[in-house]
Amino acid sequence: MEHQVHIIGGGLAGSEAAWQLAEAGVKVRLSEMRGGGDMTPAHQTEGLAELVCSNSFRSDDDTANAVGLLHHEMRGLGSLIMRAAEEAKVPAGSALAVDRDIFSDHVSKALESHANIEVVRERIDRLPSEGLTIVATGPLTATGLAEDILARSGQDSLAFFDAIAPIVYHESIDFDVAWYQSRWDKVGPDGDGKDYINCPLDKAQYDAFVQGLIDGEKAEFRDWEKDTPYFEGCMPIEVMAERGPETLRFGPMKPVGLTDPRTGRWAHAVVQLRQDNRLGTIWNMVGFQTKLKYGAQVELFRTIPGLEKAEFARLGGLHRNTFIHSPSVLDHQLRLKAAPHIRFAGQITGCEGYVESSAVGLACGLMTAAEIRGHSFTPPPPTTALGALLGHITGDAERKDYQPMNVNFGLFPMPEGKVKKKERKLFYTERAKRDMAEWMRPVVAA
Repeated sequence: MEHQVHIIGGGLAGSEAAWQLAEAGVKVRLSEMRGGGDMTPAHQTEGLAELVCSNSFRSDDDTANAVGLLHHEMRGLGSLIMRAAEEAKVPAGSALAVDRDIFSDHVSKALESHANIEVVRERIDRLPSEGLTIVATGPLTATGLAEDILARSGQDSLAFFDAIAPIVYHESIDFDVAWYQSRWDKVGPDGDGKDYINCPLDKAQYDAFVQGLIDGEKAEFRDWEKDTPYFEGCMPIEVMAERGPETLRFGPMKPVGLTDPRTGRWAHAVVQLRQDNRLGTIWNMVGFQTKLKYGAQVELFRTIPGLEKAEFARLGGLHRNTFIHSPSVLDHQLRLKAAPHIRFAGQITGCEGYVESSAVGLACGLMTAAEIRGHSFTPPPPTTALGALLGHITGDAERKDYQPMNVNFGLFPMPEGKVKKKERKLFYTERAKRDMAEWMRPVVAA
């Protein structure tokens, strides 16, 4: 098929960009190297939009949470990723979590069956010299293409480590110790207030666990990885442990709002597991991304009460994550300043998270479709979640501390006038919905 746009990368951002363009009547070639003889260190399948880390799209609350607001905006713009998430969702309290296989299968079938999309299994090692192109290769961009991007952008690449949490088989969990409960019994869509499995630790068990994290044998770094920093939003659990003995109790092992039915009280610390597939046969250890070696993981995680006989569907891992200095190398239409026929989308731009990556892919698709039609494209207002996220990516070109960022209310313009602190999140979401609805009218009409 003769294409009008070449998209490189079939992850979340590339898949969403392809969908938006195809639905706008644009012919797309979607190149994905998995399935063509190549694989990344983190992927396990050839499916498009495979989720390689958590299975959670985080909060689905669009009245008090920035990422939930971004969900709302993407649904309004016809997001394939959000549609697939709805089809594949599993109970997770107020969060939106999915069966990762059902999710990827839904996206793959939608794209592969679309008359305007040709999915080609091939590795691209150089940026095309002409023709509209979207690079959405994500944090695991193949070496040859990454080097060419570096050469074309004229900037030093940035990188950080992204860690993967272990997954446990449900049948191997001891429910004489563990129990089902969402924090504060909060009920989300299709949930019942018991969407997480909780494993309690007393003080002695917690202290021994923290020491085990610090002492455990860690994965060795390659020479080219040694100066790579961690991203705060995906910090390995043993790195958090090294920051102080109480750090984990105020992070992923926080016990508040979780009452152990055996004692009627909160435990000293709690390990939570979240359902990872629709069948409920595998559960993700929430916040337990790690760089411990496999043997050390099994030995230590089986000291957690309720997980003494745990069997693991997947152990934790670690991979290098790269991104460009987007504010200095991209314009406000996500085009590479040195080669404007090329746009970038997804995590390689320095957004962080499944939803954010998909959202930037969506915006990139809309921008490219508008360019093909000969229309100008005005980005969403900065008061919206999508606009605030794009503002982070394409903002101050002079900033030296540019780092990956999840969408959050800190990226939004402050309210004009006084708004009580407890009412601020609702103010942000209501303002965003009004402004997005106004911005969407000509976009949807087009």
